[in-house]
Amino acid sequence: GATASLGEWKVRLAQAIPAKHKFALRPLAVGDVVVMYGIPVARVAQPILEGGLLTVDNVSHATGAIPHWAAPPEWAPPDVSRWSDRTFLGYHRADGQVGTANVWVVVPLVFCENQTVDRLKDALLTTLGYKAAPVEQAAVEGLVKAYKSGMGADGIQDLPLTAPQAAPVSEKVFPNVEGIRFLTHHSGCGGTRQDARSFCRLLAGYLNHPNVAGATVLSLGCQNAQMQMLQDELRTYYPDFDKPLHLLERQQIGDDEAFFTAALKATFSGLIHANSHSRQPAPLSKLSLGLECGGSDGFSGISANPVLGLVSDRLVALGGKAILAEFPELNGVEGALVQRCTSSALAQRFMELMGAYEKRAEKAGAGFADNPSPGNIRDGLLTDAMKSAGAARKGGTSPVVGIWDYAEPARGAGLHLLCTPGNDVESTTALVGSGANVVVFTTGLGTPTGNPVAPLIKVSSNSDLARQMPNIIDFDAGGVVDGDTTLEAAADGLLELLIQVASGQPTKAMQNHQEDFIPWKRDISL
Repeated sequence: GATASLGEWKVRLAQAIPAKHKFALRPLAVGDVVVMYGIPVARVAQPILEGGLLTVDNVSHATGAIPHWAAPPEWAPPDVSRWSDRTFLGYHRADGQVGTANVWVVVPLVFCENQTVDRLKDALLTTLGYKAAPVEQAAVEGLVKAYKSGMGADGIQDLPLTAPQAAPVSEKVFPNVEGIRFLTHHSGCGGTRQDARSFCRLLAGYLNHPNVAGATVLSLGCQNAQMQMLQDELRTYYPDFDKPLHLLERQQIGDDEAFFTAALKATFSGLIHANSHSRQPAPLSKLSLGLECGGSDGFSGISANPVLGLVSDRLVALGGKAILAEFPELNGVEGALVQRCTSSALAQRFMELMGAYEKRAEKAGAGFADNPSPGNIRDGLLTDAMKSAGAARKGGTSPVVGIWDYAEPARGAGLHLLCTPGNDVESTTALVGSGANVVVFTTGLGTPTGNPVAPLIKVSSNSDLARQMPNIIDFDAGGVVDGDTTLEAAADGLLELLIQVASGQPTKAMQNHQEDFIPWKRDISL
């Protein structure tokens, strides 16, 4: 019964419209195209009244035709004079890259060595001052004491426990090294040779990453992802690589303890080298921004994502780089992105990668239309095209200067598109592997994820989420929805936060030790 107004539109709501959901501005008949953000996002399956609620029952996924590439109009970059002389404090590498962090990486080439990596983690983090003893330890000790005194299972259930107190963190032995990152995974063997090479290419990107001072790489010896394969990928994609790299193979060393001792000494000596680096001023053009979203809602496309899009445009105007990924969440906006490509060759490569991905999904009995999660749908994103229309706004309006397949490095300034799945962690893992030295992750529902190498800034699309999950949200864009701020003002604030984080201010994901690393095996992950 309420009347909603927007410009020329005055619509009397035909039914209750939940927050974040959509209603029709005029009556829609079966077969009509549903348009949002100026593009087709669905087709009507059942008649919808003016002011009627759109649901998964009355609309279905649909996209518009993709036009042939034509030279894009000249882009008018935003005024960035306010930030033209700004710098961040970063770690300058010999190849000209600048890191926003300085970490040492320990990574196995195959999951068989995860246990060795875990042993190194247990041995190093607390002793070197990177992590306190587990706060849960005191609670477990209390349960053990009660059990040894004769208390049974029922008594244990009712036993009040003192809230665990965090142990103090000892002083860092290597103050200029912000952490040791242990990239355990389930890859390296048991898949195809293509999987192994793709995985080694991803690891090569992590080893060459500006936030990485060097690495300890552990191999069993017989797996598909061979040490030589990793070295080949490094030479192919990063011929100037010159960081400390300790390569250890168990089947050559033989004895378990000798292998562990060699890995421990190699890592410790690498930390000595890494500690020689310190933060120095760098221009904002040295920032490479990963654009990611997860747990999106109906507000993501009108607050958090366009705010990030404005930041992306400003960074590009300053000579920096932005990388937009998640190809299943670009389904339906291909036409707009094709028209932003700076050449027909780029447009063709984009459509080839999109087409190949969708064919693999369809062959497996799925498709891009299956992308929206139950949480997306519950909070107003009913079709993949509807989700994509909002998700693509993270990329702003700047020209697309690069199209890259999974695990390829994104080279050069400007906006790039990277082929990844929509899965949050798989996509973020890939963005960092392709060179993003900081990632901004927008969310409407709340997603507690991070990355072991690059800082991840979490942006909420609505203020309710920021209040409910303050332990994971770094920046609240909900004021755009509430009318308390503008997109431009919110983008100003987010860019300032980005500069602070690039200079070493920890994010919530870093404080929570959220260091997720999941390589994509190129199977069907939407």
